[in-house]
Amino acid sequence: MKVKTVLILLFAAFHVSLTHAYEIQYDKEDSINAVRLLNESRKLPEGTDIVIYFARQLKGIPYVAHTLEVNDKEKLVVNLRQLDCTTYVENVTALALCARQGKFTFKAFCDNLRTIRYRSNTDVSYPTRLHYFTEWIEDNTRKGLCREFQAPNPPFAAVQDVNVYYMSTYPDKYKALKAHPEYVPLIAQTEKSINKKSYRYIPKTTVADNKLLRNVVKDGDIIALTTTLKGLDIQHVGFAVWHADGLHLLNASSLRKKVVEEPKTLYAYLKSQPTMTGIRVIRLVGR
Repeated sequence: MKVKTVLILLFAAFHVSLTHAYEIQYDKEDSINAVRLLNESRKLPEGTDIVIYFARQLKGIPYVAHTLEVNDKEKLVVNLRQLDCTTYVENVTALALCARQGKFTFKAFCDNLRTIRYRSNTDVSYPTRLHYFTEWIEDNTRKGLCREFQAPNPPFAAVQDVNVYYMSTYPDKYKALKAHPEYVPLIAQTEKSINKKSYRYIPKTTVADNKLLRNVVKDGDIIALTTTLKGLDIQHVGFAVWHADGLHLLNASSLRKKVVEEPKTLYAYLKSQPTMTGIRVIRLVGR
C-alpha cells in the first residue's frame, strides 16, 4: 500500500473520536479495515451486489461470541477482527449503507452501526441495544432501513408467535445484567413489547431450489432462522446467497468457528438443526 494511502486511512480512522457524540471502542486495525473496505468498494463495477460483496470480504474472520460484552459502561463496540452471527450482519449492513450513501469514512460507518444496533432516538446503552432480533427487525424497519417479507403464502406458510423471556429470566447468563440488576425490568419491558406478535415464515421443509423460492428470496437478503428454543425468537442469522444447487447461507458460524459461505444448502443445514424451524426474510431498503 502506498504511503499516501496509508496516511489517508490513518487520518480517517483516528480523527473520528473528535466528531462522535458517543463513546466508541475499537482497535486501529478495525478503523483502517473499515475505511479500506469502503474505499475498495468505490471501484466495483456498476450493478455489483454490495451486500454480498461486503459479506464475502469478511469471510474467514474468526467467530467469537460476546464481543459486545466487554465494558461496564456501554460503548459502541467496533470489532472487525471477531464476529458472531449478529455482529456480522450488523457490520455488513453498516458497510453497505455507507456505500449506498456515498460516505466512505470511519465516522459514517460508526454512525450507521450505532443506528442499526440501538433503538431509535436513544442513547448508546445496554437496555437500548436491540438484543432480540425481532425487535432489531421492527426498529430498523421503522428507521426505513429494511423490510420483512411475509407473503406470498406459499412459501410463507407458517406463523411464529413470538414469546421471548430468556434474558429477563436468566440474567446471570449476561455480564451486564449481573452487574446492573436494575436493567432487568427494562429488558423485560422490551420483551413484553414484542411478545404476542406473529410473523409468517418459510418452513424449513420447503426451503427448496424452486422457482417460487428464487422469486421470493434474493441474494443479500438477511435470513433469520426461527427456533423452538424456549424464550427466544431467532437462533441464528446470516445472508442469503444462491448457488446452482440451491440457497446457501453466508454466516458467522459457531460450528465452523469463522465467517463462511456454507458449502451445504440452507435446506440441508436446517435439516441438521432440530431446533430450527424455518426462515424469516428481511431485505435492506433500496435493493
